[in-house]
Amino acid sequence: MGEKVVIICDPGIDGAFAVALALQDPELEVLALAATAGNVPAEQATRNVHILVEQLDPQRWPRLGEALPVEYEVDGTRLHGAAGLGNTSFPCAQLHHPHPSDKVIVDQVKQYPKEVTVVCLGPLTALARALDREPGLAGLIHRVVCVGGTWHEPGNAGPVSEFHFTCDPPAARQVLNAGMPMTLIPLDVTRKLVFAPTDLLRLPELPARAGHFLKQVLPFGIAATANMYGVEGFHLKDVLGIIAVARPHALKTRPMSVDIELRGELTRGMSVIDNRTGRTAKTNVDLAFDLDLHAVKAHIDFVLEMA
Repeated sequence: MGEKVVIICDPGIDGAFAVALALQDPELEVLALAATAGNVPAEQATRNVHILVEQLDPQRWPRLGEALPVEYEVDGTRLHGAAGLGNTSFPCAQLHHPHPSDKVIVDQVKQYPKEVTVVCLGPLTALARALDREPGLAGLIHRVVCVGGTWHEPGNAGPVSEFHFTCDPPAARQVLNAGMPMTLIPLDVTRKLVFAPTDLLRLPELPARAGHFLKQVLPFGIAATANMYGVEGFHLKDVLGIIAVARPHALKTRPMSVDIELRGELTRGMSVIDNRTGRTAKTNVDLAFDLDLHAVKAHIDFVLEMA
């Protein structure tokens, strides 16, 4: 078996791509998909997690967590479509009584103490609730990989704030300061991975389930990105959360001290990165600042060709 991961996600087109990659990667063992509100409301996020597993039909189905009933003051549907997966419609047979995502996270980490990497591809509410639910959980998690925040890049939820952290700044602060080993991947890096319209032609043909699924959801994101940002292609931000586990050497990181602004009228959710020379603040994350784009794309191609 590969490295054990629990993925927290709010699918989302790039989240769907990341989950597809993780479920097909022979070097990863996806123990659970924990849904969270974010790009879509909580109920839709739970439904989308079920859709992903049904459509991709991996050899080993992960446990599925129900998104906590929270509402955020942000909206990701312009980029991802009303239901999160573009303008597509998929059948879905949901579990009748799924466990909430925070319980699923706790259960998997306690079953495999010191072995599970938690990959956060959405707001950090579910992981913060899991830390509240189980005292000592932080000491049982092998590592956290978090796609969130921004350093020098403009924000995508506000002038200086990134979407995931803006959804729930107190949860982001709690997770960042919980004492867990953490890799943090900000917009400065995630915006470098762009899926161009011509890349659609390189996706595997039928009967490859992953390629077939992605070809249905990606065109909406490509068109929306062009309309909103004038960029020819779709940012696969969440995919780098999976790459950080499967191909960690593809990311360049440095130890940094990062905190979250909670109350600023213009800066709520901002990542405050202490870059002062001779600073005394204790570092709490390995902050990604660059990536090997060739290695990342090569790994994506490798995994999808196997799907």
